Amino acid sequence: MDFVAIDVETANSDMASICQIGIAKFSNGVLVEEWVSLLNPEDYFHFINIDIHGIDENDVVDAPKFSDVLYKLKYFMDGSICICHTHFDRVSIAKAFQKYSIQPLNITWLDSARVARRTWEEFAWSGYGLANVCRKIGYEFNHHDALEDAKASGQVVLAAIKESKLDLDMWVKRVKQPINFEYSSQGAAIQRIGNPEGDLNGEVVVFTGALQMPRNEAADLASKIGCNVAPGVTKETTLLVVGDQDIAKFAGKEKSAKHIKAEQLIAKGYGIRIIQESDFNDLIESAQQA
Repeated sequence: MDFVAIDVETANSDMASICQIGIAKFSNGVLVEEWVSLLNPEDYFHFINIDIHGIDENDVVDAPKFSDVLYKLKYFMDGSICICHTHFDRVSIAKAFQKYSIQPLNITWLDSARVARRTWEEFAWSGYGLANVCRKIGYEFNHHDALEDAKASGQVVLAAIKESKLDLDMWVKRVKQPINFEYSSQGAAIQRIGNPEGDLNGEVVVFTGALQMPRNEAADLASKIGCNVAPGVTKETTLLVVGDQDIAKFAGKEKSAKHIKAEQLIAKGYGIRIIQESDFNDLIESAQQA
């Protein structure tokens, strides 16, 4: 039962802008080693991200770049089963590797959110965010600290192993097996019910701005990987996808009403993540390959 768990925090909506990384190593079901580091993302910090994790430019002035800690990533991750909660961290790592022209490591990924979905049926519709699942298993942690989140993801998998009586290798196989679901598009309305077996089941996504792909196509793809698609931003929204050309307006005033409302809700403490369309496409690709 040996694995590592990883989590990252980002400076802005670019998923490659990693500003903190945390890794927890488990052996025989016991936490045996941990490592956390601030990183200089060589990019700007957006106030929304700062509000979430509390890290800003001043904190990373003397911090290493992602490429500077490659030796640590190789030590912990290369040849290992690596746990992350949903595909966000996995895609962030992949995009950072691309940013710094680093060859991918030999990693077997295991999504602890998918493990939770298959262990506790109540998460099928209530959502399996890390905080929600950890409440279920009685594990307390400091959310949005990379090391704390990494350790929490590991604890989710350990709790699922205990509950299901399936070992780690079986879970690597189990998460790839389908939960019976028949997908059907709901016509032209930009509203969909997410595939309950999808990697991002529990996410509620809203689209805004000029997308490269038609909205209906984006909604269909989001639904197939598990997202509920909603026409507008509410307190239930977890993900706002902004057209790439519109994301540049972050610092300006030309934002859509959905964008502005999402930022207002984030300021009130709601867990909405704002990403650009290209990162959304990477999430889809990663989920389809799982």
